[in-house]
Parts: sequence; C-alpha cells; structure tokens
Amino acid sequence: MASIHHTTMTPTKLELLADWLPKQSWYVGGGATAASDLTRAGGFRLDDPAGEVGIEFMVVADASGAEPVAYLVPMSYRGAALEGVPGGALIGTSEHGVLGTRWIYDGVQDPVVTAQLRALLRGEAVPQHQSKSDTPDPTVTVHGTDGPDSGPDTPEVCVNRVLRASDAEPGTSRHLVAGWSGPDGTTLRGVFAGFARQ
Repeated sequence: MASIHHTTMTPTKLELLADWLPKQSWYVGGGATAASDLTRAGGFRLDDPAGEVGIEFMVVADASGAEPVAYLVPMSYRGAALEGVPGGALIGTSEHGVLGTRWIYDGVQDPVVTAQLRALLRGEAVPQHQSKSDTPDPTVTVHGTDGPDSGPDTPEVCVNRVLRASDAEPGTSRHLVAGWSGPDGTTLRGVFAGFARQ
C-alpha cells in the first residue's frame, strides 16, 4: 500500500493544473490562459504494484467560468522523467517535502496508471482513500457486465475528463463510479471511466 506524505509541494498540484488545464482540448473554461479559481473537489488513489509510481485520480472544480465545472485529472508522480510520452503529458515538476523532485504526468498518458485503471475495472485492484495511507475507499465502485471486458484483450479505457452527475448504467460495459463535492458542498456521483463499448 502506498503511504501518503502530509508535507509540502512547491509548486502545489493546483498551481500546476491552473497552467496545464487551459491548454487541453477538453477544457471548457473558454480562452483563459490560466484557470484562476481551482479547488480540490474529490478523488481517490491506486497503488502501483511495483511501489515506484504514485497514482491519484483528482477531481478539480473550476469556478473561473460562468458555471462551475468539475474535471477529472488522473496523475502519476514519478521520481524521474518518463520517456516515450508526448510533451504535453508532463503537467509539471514539483519539490516534494519528503521525496524531492517529482515529475507529475497526465495519468491518461502514463502506462502504469492506465494498467492499474484497467485492473480496477476488472476487479483486480482496490481503490484507496485520497489522503489516508492504507485505507480502501468503498465509495469508488465498478458497475456493468462482465463479458469481453474481463478477458485479456479488453477494449480501450475511456476517461471522462469533464464530470457530470449521473447514475450508473446497469447492464453496460464496465465503468467506474465515484463522487466529488459540488459547489454547495453536496456530494455528486458520476461515471469517471470505463471500457469503451464495442
């Protein structure tokens, strides 16, 4: 199980995301050069079986536009640069108070993150609490049917970057449902990711 270090990061994750988010094609905040009003709204973690890569699925709420938007940003935290990924995969580097320099990547483009997300959808990984060490998060649930999704040749995993509150869809391809905090503090739930329908 991964240990959560309650320490400083400079710059913070939200400061890095404020610059990185508006550059993404799925950002709906308009033409801003920086997302100026981001807050952490939820998420969970997964363990890297090798114990080398930190994996976090963070929900950030952006209140800089006309309507608040919740984004899902899977992130990997590495002790060295990741080779062979597009330049835009790097969110930034940060100085961790315990671990030193960390390279923070968009998890959708990190093979360790996508492998563990696939394992979670198959029921082979346990979601962990976002800020507590060695603590499973039972609010993160997998829904949907088995069939081809559970075999060795599974379809592509799709991540919902812009989150919308919705119910799980029974009888569909396996998908991951989790929660986040709305602008008024209420808990919302929706589909974070799932196997692409064939």
